[in-house]
Amino acid sequence: MVKLKVVALTFFMLWSLEGAIGDPQLNLLISECSGFGPPNLANLYQNLNASFADLKTQVNNQGKHFATAESVSGTSPVYAMFQCVKYLSNADCATCLTAAATSIRNCSATTNNGARVVYDGCFLRYESNEFFDETSLAGNSMVCGNEKAVEAATFNTIVQQVLMDLKVATPKITGFFAATKTQVVDGAIYAIAQCAETFTQDTCSKCLAIEQSNIQGCLPNTNGRAFDPPGCFMRYSDKPFFADNQTIDISPLVKQGGSSSKKWVIFSGAIGGVVFVVILLLLFTWHKESQSPKRVPKAYILGETELKAPTKYKYSDLKVATKNFSEKNKLGQGGFGAVYKGTMKNGKVVAVKKLLSGKSSKIDDDFESEVTLISNVNHKNLVRLLGCCSKGQDRILVYEYMANTSLDKFLFGERKCLLNWRQRYDIILGIARGLAYLHEEFHVSIIHRDIKTGNILLDEEFQPKISDFGLVKLLPEDQSHLSTRFAGTLGYTAPEYALHGQLSEKADTYSYGIVVLEIISGQKSIDVKVIDDDGEDEYLLRQAWKLHERGMHLELVDKRLDHNSYKVEEVKKVIDIALLCTQATPAMRPAMSEIVVLLSSNDLLDHMKPSMPIFFESKLKPLEDMHALIGSSTTNVTSSNSICGSGRKGVSLLRGSELALGF
Repeated sequence: MVKLKVVALTFFMLWSLEGAIGDPQLNLLISECSGFGPPNLANLYQNLNASFADLKTQVNNQGKHFATAESVSGTSPVYAMFQCVKYLSNADCATCLTAAATSIRNCSATTNNGARVVYDGCFLRYESNEFFDETSLAGNSMVCGNEKAVEAATFNTIVQQVLMDLKVATPKITGFFAATKTQVVDGAIYAIAQCAETFTQDTCSKCLAIEQSNIQGCLPNTNGRAFDPPGCFMRYSDKPFFADNQTIDISPLVKQGGSSSKKWVIFSGAIGGVVFVVILLLLFTWHKESQSPKRVPKAYILGETELKAPTKYKYSDLKVATKNFSEKNKLGQGGFGAVYKGTMKNGKVVAVKKLLSGKSSKIDDDFESEVTLISNVNHKNLVRLLGCCSKGQDRILVYEYMANTSLDKFLFGERKCLLNWRQRYDIILGIARGLAYLHEEFHVSIIHRDIKTGNILLDEEFQPKISDFGLVKLLPEDQSHLSTRFAGTLGYTAPEYALHGQLSEKADTYSYGIVVLEIISGQKSIDVKVIDDDGEDEYLLRQAWKLHERGMHLELVDKRLDHNSYKVEEVKKVIDIALLCTQATPAMRPAMSEIVVLLSSNDLLDHMKPSMPIFFESKLKPLEDMHALIGSSTTNVTSSNSICGSGRKGVSLLRGSELALGF
């Protein structure tokens, strides 16, 4: 009888752990399809089946919680990755894999050559390209609970410290997994952190830093999750979701005591002489190499992450793919050069960008290193650079192809009226995520300098992808329309950058704010909307500010939108965020990671009030006076026709005028 009671009690304790034992934790967090079809659907199914069978063998028979597999026969190869959270049993991990494999086939059934599915207990991803060594933070996401902590301030403080400790300790643990239980009044806080086993300690640390920032957006809710497959995962809750015997004492990995400090002093003294000798040897080696004409591309040594070299395309193949760069295949012309649609021999459609050529040696010096850097930028809201080609003076970049072209075509061009409010909101959030990655998450900070609707491309699911980032140094110096300081497009450029050449990430933030106003209003930033009471031409930013001051935000909303399709408070919040981004003082503008949190949360902005922007003169001046307005750094201003110009007097000069990027 006593034994029976013990067994019953044990069963009850295990059952009450809310999924810690005997539960594969199949709460679905995200399911995404690539939106691109494979060259051969039957071949995709064949390779998908083979890859998933391999994963199941590793998980079921070998007890692995992390596995990769590939099947590359034919024209539709499949690369797959699977990972369970470490606290799941082998049986639960296998069950989670089965569920994920079943769910993810919904994407392959609709002819998608890539997909990912994320549960509380595991994630599964497959692609047509090898991605196992990716360390990008694409698609950072968070999911928050609905219950709020009673003692919010205390709860926030404790959880923030727990997450900080996990961020520090987890990369130092073999297998990159840590689970903690922290006792508090009336209960405990359970938390975990985990990185993909393909990560290095450094990339795990960087990834968790982003997830820690994201998940704090859930506070003071009592539970939250942040994830980035294939990357890292963080979760906290005031209820147990793993067994107590799964916890790890991370305190030795977080704290550095006095004895440790003393050891470092002794160690430092002991190796001081050795370091000095090594430095001398390195200086000698550097001196010898500096005399050699051979150069090491600087992109290979930027930061601590080893960069993967870009694919080198043959000029003849690109010439055939674009039908000799024919006008019929031309997608557009921008400040960097012409873009053509190309179809490669394997049927893959790409965008081929032929850069402006020149006689300057600068493009030769920087091309390989800069392209290497850009090709390693990988985020779902950034256009992927696939490779490059050099032929004589021609420098060509090959990008993934975006079926829906650029955002401006939908807002102002021939495709206008097609974007509903939810699509616009998702585009606003996606652009913010892409910029946050460029500014704060890639191992080298990249400032775009020319954020505008024409540089936001849309995939088949209308998800935004930022293009033309990091190309500044690839332009030759002998182009007459380039400048040594200014880069950008009038109507989007931050005043401190246009007038004084002061450049920081906050210049991109300003441009982002203008783009958001355009998305909401359906107006171009430099188009005259109305003539105000003072007789001044009223442009978009001035109009948005005046409506904000009067509490009439909704007057700015695109009249083509159904007013029943959006929430009033949500629209007001997004407009206020845009105005926060366009404040006169750069320091007052929020970082892009803060904007992501603001857009992702349900909180209003009662505690954040934008201040007045700077308004450029709205009555346009003659061309010779524009130099004085912008500053002596500009060497020339070029004009182009607007897609859907109104022809109003006094607007034609600025509309579409572009100051091309350059140093």
